[in-house]
Amino acid sequence: MSTGNHLLEALEPVVAENLDRHLGMAQEWHPHDYIPWSEGRDFALLGGEDWAPEQSRLSETAKAAMITNLLTEDNLPSYHREIATRFGRDGAWGTWVGRWTAEENRHGIAMRDYLVVTRGVDPVELERARMDYMTSGYDSGDKTSLEAVTYVSFQELATRVSHRNTGKVTNDPIADRMLARISKDENLHMVFYRNIVAAALEIAPDETMRAIADEVIGFEMPGATMAGFRRSSMMIAKAGIYDLRLHHDDVIMPILRHWDIFDRTNFGGVGEQAREELATFLQGLDAQAAKFVERRAEHRARAAAKSDTDETPDIAS
Repeated sequence: MSTGNHLLEALEPVVAENLDRHLGMAQEWHPHDYIPWSEGRDFALLGGEDWAPEQSRLSETAKAAMITNLLTEDNLPSYHREIATRFGRDGAWGTWVGRWTAEENRHGIAMRDYLVVTRGVDPVELERARMDYMTSGYDSGDKTSLEAVTYVSFQELATRVSHRNTGKVTNDPIADRMLARISKDENLHMVFYRNIVAAALEIAPDETMRAIADEVIGFEMPGATMAGFRRSSMMIAKAGIYDLRLHHDDVIMPILRHWDIFDRTNFGGVGEQAREELATFLQGLDAQAAKFVERRAEHRARAAAKSDTDETPDIAS
């Protein structure tokens, strides 16, 4: 069976089943419950005080991670367009598109309210960045519906890992709890998409394997086009919030194992070639991850040694 509308139609019962599963497992929650409103106060326009850097209790790394994660969530209108265009707005697919969008919208609401109320980041800078990023929007190019559902299987898990680890580096139990709650949504979304791809592997194994290889090899987060993303992503990687090691070990490999990619026997020539390309890529990714972790450890050791030296009085002087 070819990809496209025929595959979408063939997957409709699986989508309906997983939609019911999702609705049965999803827990209702409300962004306002996770915000320390008692910390809020007026800004200058209403007679209060505008933001100043010393008001934030977040580290520079935590700020970068929170802003990057929030701006990524902000592009929800573009993501809705992407999946609605590819999956349609009718039947189980359409119901899922709407439900997913509604759930995702809570994430940006909660994160922005937290940052503004606690004065974690400059709200003016944040709003300007939102305007710029949403104006440019997100465009995944000419992905097929199969490539799109494969991509989001990995992307949802990557987002979960990023949110969860960001919460830990905030050193704020309120932020940590909020981001842990958001991460639960992302994990359920990943499971939904992962299950759809698993079904596609049975219906159209070669086309699906080709899509998996292409999406893993060419993967990048949707926020990659935002201003300052490279600098922020390096800070995030150095802090261990999201790096190549986590990408390989905690995102790519668990999903590939769930799909039984390297032990399947139902591939034809196209699928076998795609699987070989994927295996070669993963070897390189693993080596890159190991090298990055090694360099990071060396850098941390040098920084720790320098710190110890700076704190030790020079008794020879």
